[in-house]
Formats: sequence, C-alpha cells, structure tokens
Amino acid sequence: MNWLRTRVLLSLLVSGLVLSSCKDKDPAANLADSYRKNNPFETQMPEITASYKASKKQKVEAFFNKNWGDRMNGSFLVAKNGQIIYENYQGYSSVEKKLGITATTPIHIASMTKVLTAAVVLRLIDAGKLDLGQDVSTVLSPFPYPNITIQDLLDHRSGLPNYAYFCDEKGVWDHSKTLTNQDVLNLMNEHHFPQQFPSGRRFAYCNTNYAMLALVIEKITGMAYPEAMKKLLFEPLKMSNTFVFDIKDKDNVSQTYKGNMRLRFDHLDGTYGDKNVYSTPRDLLKFDMATYSPQWLSPELSKKAYQGYSYEHKGTRNYGLGIRMYEWPTGQKLFYHNGWWHGNTSSYIKLKQDTVTIIAISNKYTKSTYQAWKLAPAFGDYPVKVDKADGEE
Repeated sequence: MNWLRTRVLLSLLVSGLVLSSCKDKDPAANLADSYRKNNPFETQMPEITASYKASKKQKVEAFFNKNWGDRMNGSFLVAKNGQIIYENYQGYSSVEKKLGITATTPIHIASMTKVLTAAVVLRLIDAGKLDLGQDVSTVLSPFPYPNITIQDLLDHRSGLPNYAYFCDEKGVWDHSKTLTNQDVLNLMNEHHFPQQFPSGRRFAYCNTNYAMLALVIEKITGMAYPEAMKKLLFEPLKMSNTFVFDIKDKDNVSQTYKGNMRLRFDHLDGTYGDKNVYSTPRDLLKFDMATYSPQWLSPELSKKAYQGYSYEHKGTRNYGLGIRMYEWPTGQKLFYHNGWWHGNTSSYIKLKQDTVTIIAISNKYTKSTYQAWKLAPAFGDYPVKVDKADGEE
C-alpha cells in the first residue's frame, strides 16, 4: 500500500511542482490534468439510514431555530459521512441589490481560510517539497527572523508580530494603499519589528503566520496563491463555488454587514492565506470528506496535523497544524476553526471520530455562528460546555 501511495503522490505533486521540468506545458495545467486523471480523493462511507437522518435532523433543526431562526444571514449545514442531514440558507449576499443567499452563494469564510492554506502546505510536505522542521528563511529570502520553522507558522508558535498591528504604527503603511503579502514581508525586513517571543516558546494566534505560509506556497509551486489554491485544492475537490478574493472584484462578491450598515473594504483586504477565501458549506463539506481519504496525507503526517502542540498552560483547548481543538481528559477530541473578518463570521466543526461536519457562515456580524459546536453532543459523547472560547477566531 505504501509504495502505491508514494507513486500517486509523486505523480500528482512532484511532476507538477518541479516547474523547471515542465517547460513544454503550463505547470498548473499539467498538475490539474494529473489530478483529474487520478481522482485520488474519493471517499466512500456507509450510507446513513432514513431513521438516523430523521432523528438527527429534528435535533439540528431545533438547535438552528433556537440559535438563529429567521435572524440568520448566511449558510448552515450539518452532514454525517458526507451526507447532508440539514442545511439552511437565508438573507442577502447584497442587501442593496436584493441578492439572496443560496447553496451556491460564496461568502467570506475569514480565518477558516487557515484550514485550507494549511492543507495545501501539508500536502506539499507529504510530497517532499517542504519539511515541517525546515527554516522559513530557506524558502523566503530575505526573512528577518531566524530559527522559525514551517511548523512554527502552522501551529502559531513563531512569535511573529501581527501585521495588522504594525501597519497601524505611524509611518509604516499608507492606509490608502492595499497591503499585499509581499508588502508584509518587505515591511518586516525593513523595520525588523520585534518578535513577541522566541520561536517555539509558546502559542500566540497571529495572522502573519499564514500570510507567510501563502508566500511559501507561491515560492514552492511557482504559482500565485489564488492560482495554487485553485489548481491544487479547489478544482481537484470540485469546489466550484470557492475562490480567493481579489480586491478588484469587491463590488461583485458577497458584501458584509453589521446591523443595517454595510462595512467597507480596507487596506488589509489584499492579504491572503490567513483569510480572503470565499466558499459555501457544500464546497467545504467536499474538502472535509477529502481529508478522510487515505490518499490525502500519510498516516504519520495526518496524525501530526490533528495533535496539539501548546501545553504551556493547563486546559482543554489547543492548536494543531491549521486546526483548533478541544482535548478533554476523557479522551474525546473536537476539531474546529472559527473566523471573523469585518462582518463575516464562520465556524467549521469536524467531529473526526464520528465523521460529522458542521459548518456555519454569516456575512452579517453575529456571535451565534460560534455556537455551532454545541451541536456535538447530538452526535457523540462530547462534554461540551459554554465558556469564553465561544467568541474566538
């Protein structure tokens, strides 16, 4: 089985990503062709029974009505074994244009984007194009902070300064201009902003980590991040309503609101990797199901992705490689990632041992999105309780 898996990975990634050897054809097209021919991520799971679906749907619908009802402006989906139990789409992607939200309406998923960025990085690692322990400076050069590894970026233990904060410092960035990922790196090289702490010392959630991972993807693949995500993730998984936002299209995407006020785009809306993917629950379900495929990641790397790395303080919350988690003393684990950007809030819950997917996305600011994880006890033995983590991204 191992030799077969290695051959598949090599054919899918190595041949497509060693760009210097693909001069006779566009590398992105060559890689996409390879994916389409091999189609390695099909995941067959048992069909849920009609009685199971009916009983769970009743519980989910009651939960939805209690937490959102007709107040939701967004998308909500719950599935078991990749089969949808309940979904609901309400409100407007553009109030001004009276464009309703449907199952195919992409909405900004905010920091849930990190899960997708991490997925591409992990697959590059699995293909031998990167290493978890590799120093970032060997990929991005110049890079002003020594001894920061790819894993430090993935699990938020790098100590990098937050670009949203240092761009607010006087004279650092003109807010009339849209900031790019390369601008973030250039500013760090120019100003040498201090690290929050030496790398590996502790956990500190920071968007700069994933802005740098987007640049790593670009360097390794030779493609711009939006194109790399499209060719390496969205197209292979047939996520046809998912894309990376381009500020030039700001009038044509789902808008974002707080109360009755539409929020404006700003100078931070040009960076990606940490945010700026638009998607739908159905597309994200396709992604979630692909992660169960034996061809997705090697068992060793998959295990590393879903384990915690920050135990400086006692508690149930932790962070893996692009995924948050609850780890209870009783052994249960709940994986998730929330997001918040402008008026957009999102939540992705993965009940891995029960193969259940819960996704909530809203483009009108609400903390109700973050309550979706409380559905977990309807599907398994999860000691869920309310605490301050409900509002974290």
